[in-house]
Amino acid sequence: MHVAIIMDGNGRWAGRRGLMRTAGHIEGARTVRRIVEAAATAGLGTLTLYAFSSDNWGRPPREVGALLKLFRRYLLTETERCIRQQVRLNIIGRRDRLGSELLRAVEHGERQTAHCTGMHLRMAVDYSARHSILKAAATDGPECAAEDEFARFRSRLNAVNHSAPAPDVDLLIRTGGDQRLSDFLLWECAYAELYFTDCLWPDFAGDDLGLALEDFSRRQRRFGKVAEPLTAQAQT
Repeated sequence: MHVAIIMDGNGRWAGRRGLMRTAGHIEGARTVRRIVEAAATAGLGTLTLYAFSSDNWGRPPREVGALLKLFRRYLLTETERCIRQQVRLNIIGRRDRLGSELLRAVEHGERQTAHCTGMHLRMAVDYSARHSILKAAATDGPECAAEDEFARFRSRLNAVNHSAPAPDVDLLIRTGGDQRLSDFLLWECAYAELYFTDCLWPDFAGDDLGLALEDFSRRQRRFGKVAEPLTAQAQT
């Protein structure tokens, strides 16, 4: 199962407490640790977290700098934890605009966890789904049969995003109350179930993830087809 999360609400969490927005991001990083552990315990195959969108470059420079420093610190401190938990770390998105120190931390974290066989943790940094799709569409590739076109494009998309192979998203969670995708995994979320919660990201806990997974388990996924008829036993 592949779960993706738009981690929204750090700034509002801080504002409600009279704190700087940076304090909300710091608390949000602690939540990342809790949710990664909870997701691994729940047996998820892939977890993708929206850490920094390409549009986030438009935020005040001080906040952008703090976010990127926090992300680098997370990579440096959490890589060993990922190894112990057999979590494979993968950073998706553009890399040409990341500073050299952050880029080294990204490559180090990926290299050190490449052998891990547990959950695949993907963190989207300087990520834009529309940019990724445009870049993948412009990439030359060998001709193939029509039934293989999606597989070929997925391979190109992975290459653009420096991503190891990952399945389509099954469940997309967004915290913070807003109900939009915000340019996140548009291709991979073609048939994702959507779950929105008013809970701000720093307050999101393992129990909240469990509620989202429980809600998902009650949904009927048809992928454009007709629902399977009830069995005779189920009808009785």
